[in-house]
Amino acid sequence: MRGAVSLKNVFKTYGQVAAVTDVSLDVPPGEFVCLLGPSGCGKTTLLRLIAGFETPDRGAVSVSNRDVTLVPAHKRPVNTVFQHYALFPHRTVAGNVAFGLEMRSQSRTEIDRQVDRALELVRLTGYGTRRITELSGGQKQRVALARALVLEPEVLLLDEPMAALDPKLRKEMQVELKNLQERLRTTFVFVTHDQDEALVMADRIAVMNQGRIEQIDEPEALYERPRTRFVADFLGVSNLFVATPVARHGSLTRLRTAGGLEFDATDDGGYRAAQPVWVGLRSEKISLVEGTVPALSGVIEDEIFLGDWTDWRVRVGTEVLSVGEGNVLARGRKRGDKVSLSFAPDAVLRLEDAGQEHA
Repeated sequence: MRGAVSLKNVFKTYGQVAAVTDVSLDVPPGEFVCLLGPSGCGKTTLLRLIAGFETPDRGAVSVSNRDVTLVPAHKRPVNTVFQHYALFPHRTVAGNVAFGLEMRSQSRTEIDRQVDRALELVRLTGYGTRRITELSGGQKQRVALARALVLEPEVLLLDEPMAALDPKLRKEMQVELKNLQERLRTTFVFVTHDQDEALVMADRIAVMNQGRIEQIDEPEALYERPRTRFVADFLGVSNLFVATPVARHGSLTRLRTAGGLEFDATDDGGYRAAQPVWVGLRSEKISLVEGTVPALSGVIEDEIFLGDWTDWRVRVGTEVLSVGEGNVLARGRKRGDKVSLSFAPDAVLRLEDAGQEHA
């Protein structure tokens, strides 16, 4: 199928460093997939393997159901947008977009027609005669996109193309790029280390760690139910504990941390009596409550002001929990206040790397 991408048991090493280890990934046509992870996790190497800039040591790469493992980059039906755009400063905007078409020896009339259409797609109609040095960062990014899209690739690969943009423009471009992809229905494989960027744009997100895909899922599912401690930590689950099941009642399991924190978690069948387990709890899932609601008692130890949100650090026994609260409610609180905390048992995340690295 046109635009499908498949990697089967792909390995890539550089000397003694394993950059990609036994990765398999299937991307259906027209999907927007983000490869997400920290620096050095293998996401850019994986993109380069799809592009043909690198050859796997083992495994297979296919595009549109065609094995391209040993096919050179310029013969693959893909195009790449790089982090620094790689535009030609001596050429105009139109000249940059036209470059690939000129290499195909197309007629000038056809080149002009396709360039105009590509510039219209990225909202740069009328910019064709401008020099690259006259453009803003966001405009340069659009030129790079137009240059890639004008060749009508079956798959578009994007390697952190928004890294150099300021935060406001970056958010605007995320929405623009997603809307563009939905209109074109071209397969996009996008590399980023920014979880918010991935959540905004992707149909699915593949979280990478140490050369492997640790979890791949739709954004909401990934956010709400990370499977491992690494994924939970990378996606901003700030409360991570090793806890031990000490009792079970109905559909709930009672957990206790080494610091003496006790709470109930919905039993998903994965808890085992007396076997330590890593669990996570998002700060926004914890409420500061009043009255007789069953709650944990703690003291506010610190606060982090985040504009419309405050991240309270609350000490409960020897544990410190991160608790998120909207600033309309947070204004009357301060360090040293005694508070009560409450959260639903189903907010507790049981993580698959349970019992490992307890220190």
